[in-house]
Amino acid sequence: MSEANTANAAHPLPYAGVRVVEFTHMVMGPTCGLLLADLGAEVIKVEPIEGDNTRRLLGSGSGFFPTFNRNKKSIALDLKQPEGVEAALRLIATADIVSENFKPGTMKKLGLDYDTLAKLNPRLIYVSHKGFLPGPYDHRTALDEVVQMMGGLAYMTGRSGDPLRAGTSVNDIMGGMFGAIGAMAALRQRELTGKGCEVQSALFENNVFLVAQHMMQFAATGKPADPMPSRISAWAVYDVFTVKDGEQIFLAAVSDKQWAIFCKAFGLEDMLADPRLKTNNDRVRAREWMMPILRSHLADHSAAELAAVFEQHELPFAPITKPQDLFDDPHLNATGGLAPVRMNDGSMAKVPLAPFTLDGERPGIRLQPPHIGEHSRELLKEVGYSDEDIAALQTRHITFGD
Repeated sequence: MSEANTANAAHPLPYAGVRVVEFTHMVMGPTCGLLLADLGAEVIKVEPIEGDNTRRLLGSGSGFFPTFNRNKKSIALDLKQPEGVEAALRLIATADIVSENFKPGTMKKLGLDYDTLAKLNPRLIYVSHKGFLPGPYDHRTALDEVVQMMGGLAYMTGRSGDPLRAGTSVNDIMGGMFGAIGAMAALRQRELTGKGCEVQSALFENNVFLVAQHMMQFAATGKPADPMPSRISAWAVYDVFTVKDGEQIFLAAVSDKQWAIFCKAFGLEDMLADPRLKTNNDRVRAREWMMPILRSHLADHSAAELAAVFEQHELPFAPITKPQDLFDDPHLNATGGLAPVRMNDGSMAKVPLAPFTLDGERPGIRLQPPHIGEHSRELLKEVGYSDEDIAALQTRHITFGD
């Protein structure tokens, strides 16, 4: 048993005893279940007989399933057959939370929508993850990239005239996070009222929340925010520098005190004494002629040399790191931020854990990402199916797995 799991055995996780049944795929819905599962909930993933499609994705989607489905159980059911829906309903009858991220109307066609289920169990909490909250756009098909384009994020990330999506599934992941936060709030509300409710989270509204700071910049100044590559930074030294052997490093000096430390550390006392560079705002206005001087002065240093000086003087800096380099990051490995996870092909890799601690411990991996239908028999028996019943369902391909 790992240290994290030992700690959890001694100190139960906050959502231990909460049962979640999720009808989710891809990233948004699974992220919600992942967070609840990491926090101790029993999360049951209802998959089609052939399994969640993310088990088979290639390219940028090849890591989706092991990333977002740890600490979950899997039951495989054919929801196109009435007996599959009946098994799902029996399972839902034991649940505190149902989570789904299918197209609008899909769950209603199956008789698994909130209005139907709430009549059977008024205490049920139902989390829907969609492209848009109810309104004029809710009929549209949304993807992370779609809402980044229409929600201002791609405009802010790219250069002028060249909108560019962010380098990860920010809205899918954060949308799932807000779904989980909503579920947590609904659990607390249920403690107070005795009633469940429907929680809705959406990609577009999540994206608008992300760009709110740029909207409010316009509200405060009357001037549109420039895309990040061409923006006027609030800080004078806050940029990527290309240095010796073509290496790159991000360096920052965001206060007058840090500017003084920076200048003294690199023999730039003349610039420190220059009255045109006295305050941060002065230096922002002087960036056009100041930055070329700084770039030239630092160009012969290696990135490692600069990093050592910045770290010694407690100045902000960052290497330009590729995602694959993080597997060997000394901080992540020393602090237990990466844990062994089973990949789709059965091999083992390391996956980042949830980015917070509870009583000094990162919530760990209690269950590896499940095989298709790994817990089907166990869960069906729990809700009243006999071995003979299960065998009959397997013969008719209504369920699959152990």
